[in-house]
Amino acid sequence: MSRGRSERIAILGAGSWGTALAVHLRRTGHDVRLWARDETLVEGIRAHRINPRYLSDVTVPEGVLASTDGRAVLDGARTVVVAVPSHVLRSVVAALRDWIPSDAVLVSAAKGLETSSLSRMSQVIADEMPVGMPVVALSGPSFALEVARGLPTAVLAASTDASAAAYIQECFRGPSLRLYGSDDVAGVEIGGALKNVIAIAAGVVEGLGLGHNSMAALITRGLAEISRLASAEGGRRETLSGLSGLGDLVLTCTGDLSRNRHVGIELGKGRKLDDVLAGMRMVAEGVRTTGAAIALGTRHGIELPIASEMSAVLEGRRSAIEAVELLMGRRQRLEPEHQH
Repeated sequence: MSRGRSERIAILGAGSWGTALAVHLRRTGHDVRLWARDETLVEGIRAHRINPRYLSDVTVPEGVLASTDGRAVLDGARTVVVAVPSHVLRSVVAALRDWIPSDAVLVSAAKGLETSSLSRMSQVIADEMPVGMPVVALSGPSFALEVARGLPTAVLAASTDASAAAYIQECFRGPSLRLYGSDDVAGVEIGGALKNVIAIAAGVVEGLGLGHNSMAALITRGLAEISRLASAEGGRRETLSGLSGLGDLVLTCTGDLSRNRHVGIELGKGRKLDDVLAGMRMVAEGVRTTGAAIALGTRHGIELPIASEMSAVLEGRRSAIEAVELLMGRRQRLEPEHQH
């Protein structure tokens, strides 16, 4: 049980991350309600205490109430966690907002950019909710399965509202989860979104068998690319050397549980994107984020060479090996880039 008070927490989205957070938060003593659209999924959790589709080898504690009834899930919730894929986030919040308590703290647990508006996830939530409701972005190196299993994990709670960030830090903390606070929401969210794009490239490097040197180079140059975009969005470069930047990037580029890395590995082996995605149950956010990241870079007048090459590979305009060769053949320059 947690040392703090028990709070009622509503989690919107019963994918792997939403379910893992539900398991963790119940373990720390909170009253947890989990909302999903899919009745079959909810029935599976109720009947067998597992999420058969997204997290099948983790037991969902008895105290987690799963339901398709948004009103019941949100009733009296002090904290509302939005843990749905980026492309449905706006529609889910819009559909359920009338039942979200006015004094709730909203937590964005999604990583990505909205393709139509190029908005970050906390911005999308803020758009759909009354002005002034606090939104906290939760981000950092965190595979859902490991969090659900209670393996040690550290993440960031980022908000322009310091008291809301501190509240979520205290509320979510547990013996295996440590939360750091940040006020650099732009830096944290760009780090969380763009690392998925770089992870596809890391998978390509892996799938092509290009070795550890090239992987280290890719991660380092990927971090430079993410930092440029984060700075343009008003973020701080030093944020990107922390958990939501470098930490999340290393995990997603090298970890076997990374869906985006898996996509890249298969592309590196010469498979077509549609065939790769057809065999996956879960969303690889990087596939959608790539185009949005390039558009955001264009808006700010910033080059994103790795994202651009991955876009060409994802769209079938370039083979994986051609993309790597083009990246290696780019004009050489000094490393410290003081670009604005």
